[in-house]
Amino acid sequence: MKLLVTGVKGQLGYDVVKELNKRGHEAIGVDVEEMDITRQDEVDRVISEVSPDAVIHCAAYTAVDKAEDEPEICQRVNRDGTENIAKACKKLDCKMLYISTDYVFSGEGKTPWEPEAEKGPLSVYGRTKYEGELAVKAHLSKYFIVRITWAFGKNGNNFVDTMLRLGRERGKVSVVNDQIGSPTYTKDLAILLADMIETEKYGEYHGTNEGFCSCFEFAKEIFKVAGVDVEMTPITTEEFGAKANRPKNSRLSKEKLVKSGFNKLPGWQDALARYLQEMSEPQSFNNYRNFSF
Repeated sequence: MKLLVTGVKGQLGYDVVKELNKRGHEAIGVDVEEMDITRQDEVDRVISEVSPDAVIHCAAYTAVDKAEDEPEICQRVNRDGTENIAKACKKLDCKMLYISTDYVFSGEGKTPWEPEAEKGPLSVYGRTKYEGELAVKAHLSKYFIVRITWAFGKNGNNFVDTMLRLGRERGKVSVVNDQIGSPTYTKDLAILLADMIETEKYGEYHGTNEGFCSCFEFAKEIFKVAGVDVEMTPITTEEFGAKANRPKNSRLSKEKLVKSGFNKLPGWQDALARYLQEMSEPQSFNNYRNFSF
């Protein structure tokens, strides 16, 4: 298969291209320099020239708090950009896989959210990602929508790296203890996404590493595995005082994955240990073929 992957300079796009190439597919990665997704003409031109069998759309505006101050920019990327790609895919009759988020849910209760559960985003970021989902569904029948939580990977900033930096710099951290979700290693997620795009089992799914924890428990495990001695203080979401509202219940059900014949991802503790091991090894980035004009 020939596949176009957006957001190749981010954590997930980077790992998706690596996984697809490893399987013998022709994976072409693009980022904003090669294809500005907010411009329909540019999206049409690039996707038409590449002529892929599928597009895996990883690019997104993910600055959750900043989005509250610049909603128009967030909307142009997450809603309009996604719709531009969906329209281009429709013209070529190719598959599309869209990466979404737990932020489309209200975060109420303690029960894991099913993929088709009612949506109720609490923030600009969550709303625009949900609007991206609606755009995909409005234009395409051959689509996958995959929601993820708390992603961490080798090529980009993430919670793991932030905790280690703050812990080493300050020797103590305060971490929210009432937001529950599943840390997700992009290297593991990339395997699932590659498995999906090789099928026609279209629909909405959740893809995270197995197990649930609070942000505080996640941070505690990070310091434990990394061997960093840090004084930790649990705090509430309200005490943390972020500008954007976050869902407290980000538990996502993966039972639909099993029913559709896909494998669940490994436990998040195992994933974290492998990530920290990977980060201790020499890094290289230019491991992908990008689209050139």
